[in-house]
Amino acid sequence: MKRALSPVLLVLTASTSVQIGSSLAKGLFIATPPHVAAWLRILSAAILLSIVFRPRLRGRSRGHWLSALGYGLSLTGMSAIFYLAIQRIPVGMAVTFEFLGPLAVATITSKNRRDLLWVVLAGVGVALLGFSPAPLDPVGVLLALLAGTCWGVYILLTPMLGARWEGFSGLTVGFWIAALLLLLPMAFTTIVFGEYSWALDPGIWGMGLVLGLLSSAIPFTLEMRALQRMSQATFGILMSLEPAAAALVAFLLLGEQLGVLELLAMALVILASAGSILSSARQEAAGKA
Repeated sequence: MKRALSPVLLVLTASTSVQIGSSLAKGLFIATPPHVAAWLRILSAAILLSIVFRPRLRGRSRGHWLSALGYGLSLTGMSAIFYLAIQRIPVGMAVTFEFLGPLAVATITSKNRRDLLWVVLAGVGVALLGFSPAPLDPVGVLLALLAGTCWGVYILLTPMLGARWEGFSGLTVGFWIAALLLLLPMAFTTIVFGEYSWALDPGIWGMGLVLGLLSSAIPFTLEMRALQRMSQATFGILMSLEPAAAALVAFLLLGEQLGVLELLAMALVILASAGSILSSARQEAAGKA
């Protein structure tokens, strides 16, 4: 049982860290564009990961670099596009729509019929969270769905990255690809068009470092470790806690109110996650018997 719960705790810790970072990032949009906030987050995470893990780059094959590139692309979408979404719609709603990506992965990759029950239950919770008394910006919803697609691709690519790169080397290289090749040109355009005040503010760089730690370095490291020790379907179902975590953190940090419908939805996704944990533990126990 302890072995089964260990990756679960990694995922839950990662989810909490990400949502705290997302709420802090939304406050940063007052001083800097969302894509700049995403770049600061990814760049800070790349630096922190490089200091800790020091990846070896020599002698890498084309497959190594292609897997890191794909990871960097999905990482960019998850960060920059999601930040553009939460600029337009509440954090909890954005994560709700974004979660459809992992939910689709869980549905497609599951080989156990009982797991589909937890997927359906989580899906009902997500659908309930999607109902909002106030009209949602359709562009924000579309951006959140696009970020969710990147999230689903990330879940599929992470085990491949971990298999080809030792330790967290691939993760670190993927962050550098996202920071330098993909997001840096986008951030540089803001300076070209005269929006450069953020580059002269030490507080913004400091916040970028905090975001890199909370939203990327800690959670992505934990998630990679968890994905190496659990199935993609179970991981996708566990991520159903993301909308509930996002709504709760946004309520605590940003004052976004929670209604009865939101509380009911959170209960459903938590129940689905608990069911997935028990199912995973029982399957592991049966396999050892």
